[in-house]
Amino acid sequence: MVYGLGENAVAVSVDRADLRGALSTEAGLNALITLDIDGAQHLSIVKDLQRHPVRRDVLHVDFLRIDPDSEVEVEVPLVLTGEAKKVTQASGMVDQVMHRVLLRARPSDIPVEVTADVSDLEVGSSLRVSDIDLPGGVTPAGDPDATFAVGLITRSTKEYLRQQKALEEEAEALIVMAEAEDADETDEAEES
Repeated sequence: MVYGLGENAVAVSVDRADLRGALSTEAGLNALITLDIDGAQHLSIVKDLQRHPVRRDVLHVDFLRIDPDSEVEVEVPLVLTGEAKKVTQASGMVDQVMHRVLLRARPSDIPVEVTADVSDLEVGSSLRVSDIDLPGGVTPAGDPDATFAVGLITRSTKEYLRQQKALEEEAEALIVMAEAEDADETDEAEES
């Protein structure tokens, strides 16, 4: 089905190999596809693609007609770069909670992917969509405050820290008891 730009929706069928070829580029589902419908050229992108749940072959595709000079909303892969050294030093991990980001751009400005540097991430802090350095002509289409990465301490690290704290508390209690015993022995020696 092809729809958009105020024109009527049109049912179309496309050659499976041609579709696979168009979507196998590095642009993926955001590839600009020119459809020839009754001799007229329609610039489009894939808006929805449905696959068979087992065989994974394509069952249905919706194409959205686009104007090359107007912005469209697309989802683009989000790739994390850099090393979150403060998180690593705390035996933590970076949890990427968003792998695709919704963007608005003109068709010619749609990036293949966007990258976000996590080098300054710390345990207990997070990075938001507004922290992503987007290319020119590209803006977030979704919530700019949405979190895409978090610096976390792993369960094993939490357990280790809990055990360390318990050992420290036990050691402090033993020191207090020893000091109390020493004070009692000193008091007894002075009384004798």
